[in-house]
Amino acid sequence: MRVYLPSTLPALADLLAKGEAGPPPVRAFAVTPALREAYAIGDDEELEYVAMLEAARQSLRLLADDPGAPQRRVVLAADVPDGEVRWNAYDDEPATVVLGAPVPLAALVSGHIDAAGAGPDVAAAAAAIGAADAGDEDAAFTVDSADGHELAWYAVQELHDFPELLPGMGDLVSA
Repeated sequence: MRVYLPSTLPALADLLAKGEAGPPPVRAFAVTPALREAYAIGDDEELEYVAMLEAARQSLRLLADDPGAPQRRVVLAADVPDGEVRWNAYDDEPATVVLGAPVPLAALVSGHIDAAGAGPDVAAAAAAIGAADAGDEDAAFTVDSADGHELAWYAVQELHDFPELLPGMGDLVSA
């Protein structure tokens, strides 16, 4: 099953160093039966995009928890065995799944990362995500502005190429 893992650049560096995302339970997003029901007219590609956007929204929450991280959303796509994926039909987020095992680096199929130019909008969205989650419409507008930046696609072998992943370089890039 294809899953989308929300991340940040520091968490990506950790995954690349450890060789896996985890430990379990690992929260991810995927096309679940509940998501299919919520978007009855969407085809598979559209539903995959919705799941990836939900992971990008969760990446904002991770950035809010780590304000020192480079302000770029990161979503990692991985193919994991169906038996490792659990979902709750009554969850408020129909694309949310929980993985019962770490996700090995070999399971990654691509990375999706904001361009550096998205930084100001992503930073504002990360700062506003808590208020948006609480129902503040102005904050929701700010969060939605980050969605105006498409996440760029990267092959797995390209994920090592971000200067922010090199020790000491993140300070130079984010300045």
